[in-house]
Amino acid sequence: MGSFRRALVGATVVAVVSTGLVTTSVAVAQDDDVCDVGVSWNNFEQPRWAATDKPNLQATIEAGGGTYADFDAKLDSAQQLTDVETLINGGADVLVLLAQDQDAAVSALELAANAGVPVIAYDRLIEDPGVLYITFDNVGVGRAEAAALLEKVPSGNYVRIKGDPGDANASTFLPQGMDEAGLQDKIDAGDIVLIADQFTDGWKTQTAQDNMEAIIDKAAADGVTIDAILAENDSTALGVVAALQAKGLDPIPLSGQDGDQGNLQNVAAGWQYVDVWKNSNELGKAAGAAALALCAGTPMAELTLPDGLIDPSVAPLAGLTAADFVTPGGNTVKSFILQPTPVTAENLNLVVDGGWIDLETLCAQATDPATAAPICQS
Repeated sequence: MGSFRRALVGATVVAVVSTGLVTTSVAVAQDDDVCDVGVSWNNFEQPRWAATDKPNLQATIEAGGGTYADFDAKLDSAQQLTDVETLINGGADVLVLLAQDQDAAVSALELAANAGVPVIAYDRLIEDPGVLYITFDNVGVGRAEAAALLEKVPSGNYVRIKGDPGDANASTFLPQGMDEAGLQDKIDAGDIVLIADQFTDGWKTQTAQDNMEAIIDKAAADGVTIDAILAENDSTALGVVAALQAKGLDPIPLSGQDGDQGNLQNVAAGWQYVDVWKNSNELGKAAGAAALALCAGTPMAELTLPDGLIDPSVAPLAGLTAADFVTPGGNTVKSFILQPTPVTAENLNLVVDGGWIDLETLCAQATDPATAAPICQS
């Protein structure tokens, strides 16, 4: 594998990158200095990492002449630190880190800094000014989730099923977006009563189901109806649907985010009202291109995504050059913040037209004409 400190010889060369829907070019180092990228995933329990993020990240790196190696920490902070150490000792030139928690991230950053290895914080914030943060607009995701449900259910009893408490997305960015959409104002005005606000360790579907079943039981004992459910992501939304079905309840307007297959099928079948689609094919491409550029010696402040690499519909509002992002902890990091797309039964054609899921798979569970999305009825 390549050295920790890159010594480029001559100019960079251009490699053609073809990852799914897009063919473009990225600058890479000469053949005598291969870019070796190590990736530490906190877990593969959520389907999107293996299905979309990893293939596009790996394909972009390898098409640009680099090498790819990764580990799955299986939600274990100690294991993730071991994985990072293995990747760095093996010669990784860039580390892409989906951090399990801040404690693991701090220790991983120390290892990387000592080895002179730049770090990309992938889809999950790390509170350190030295990282490159690549993610979707998670405040915007929360805003879209809440806006859709508030329009559908402007008053009543709400439940919020949050993600892992150690993830800033769950504890800060998504709730911030929901409040920007008017959730807290509705609560303050008495239009909405938040009868439960529950974190979900590890974003686990089974944990979300167990928590939701307990909330349903308590609501029934108190004689309270549940009118809407804000699930912060798709794995927790799957748990909510499982809980509703286990208790013999009809669908309740429900949010989620990621665009996982099972959740889009639930939107098509009427079990989930809105799914904020994060086209993580494009996130993987962006991280791969950024890793190659870091290998080529480009400073983080000068990183620019190649034209045509990612779909324009998800392109950062700040443009294709890394922009400043101020973290909740007051750090300023360079970032690429991609844009999500809210999807309901009325515009499911977007995920089909975008090649994210085929029509037959999307509509596989939409067997009841009374609840099936229009795209499945035709």
